[in-house]
Amino acid sequence: MVNIISELSSKGLLPHAPSFLASSAQYLVIMGSVAYGVSNDTSDMDVYGFAIPPKDILFPHVRGEIPGFDAFEPLFHQFQQHHIWDATALGGKGREYDLTVYSISKYFRLLMDNNPNIIDSLYVPENCILYASPIAKRIREKRQIFLHKGCWSKFKGYAYSQLHKIRTKQPEGSRKQYIEKYGYDVKFAYHVVRLLDEVEQLLTTQELNLSRNKEQLKSIRRGEWSLAQLEQYFSDKESHLEEIYTKSSLPEKPDIDSIRHLLIDCLEEHYDTFEDIVIPVDRSYDALKKIANILKDEGIMYNS
Repeated sequence: MVNIISELSSKGLLPHAPSFLASSAQYLVIMGSVAYGVSNDTSDMDVYGFAIPPKDILFPHVRGEIPGFDAFEPLFHQFQQHHIWDATALGGKGREYDLTVYSISKYFRLLMDNNPNIIDSLYVPENCILYASPIAKRIREKRQIFLHKGCWSKFKGYAYSQLHKIRTKQPEGSRKQYIEKYGYDVKFAYHVVRLLDEVEQLLTTQELNLSRNKEQLKSIRRGEWSLAQLEQYFSDKESHLEEIYTKSSLPEKPDIDSIRHLLIDCLEEHYDTFEDIVIPVDRSYDALKKIANILKDEGIMYNS
């Protein structure tokens, strides 16, 4: 497995990356057209992943900072850098990278929200995994824990956004060629269809094969669909998916407690100890507190 952050850092191509990023990376995967099985050229590579920052960066209170008094060090949420050109890659042919690496806490939050890009990152095929630590492999094995029926609104929203861009966005750079050749941006178009297919898989099977409809997506990228066909497809598919949504066996909402437990387990495994970070709440105390609040609402005084 390849820790691409270490490689790029050693070549001086990530001058603004946090110093801990290379050693803290847990999961790095190839995304974009390569993961969806529609790429004709793998020289450009979209890389997503997550890292576990040092303990005192993820939890500032560990280093003794007092909120409202001390000048806080900035928290690490994500690192992003586009158009990283590695001239030595591919035997000297060169390769361009787009890199996005999240803190594990933000990564979990985005997964829990069923963010399409982040959900996709856990379902890339094995050949698209550049690096996966034991913790990352554990999360992949438990990836269904993040799924819930909220995926429908998220994926539909992203699909609609792509359709809206087709209708309104002025093409720039290389994207102009799509307009000139096909009359509309076919790259946005294939994402519309891809997103709707993905959420259908999640709602019906609770699994996700990113390249299941790759031939259909390739035909769209070749300009074999008209814009009218695409818009009709979206309308028909939306109605169909609304029916599937109501019948889906996915839970209505995320299981926050289970997801939080998995996050804590991963952090405890990484840091070896968690005692100085999170103080567990005694269940009996928590129950008494809830009872006291109920009694207070009823106007009954209670002294614990």
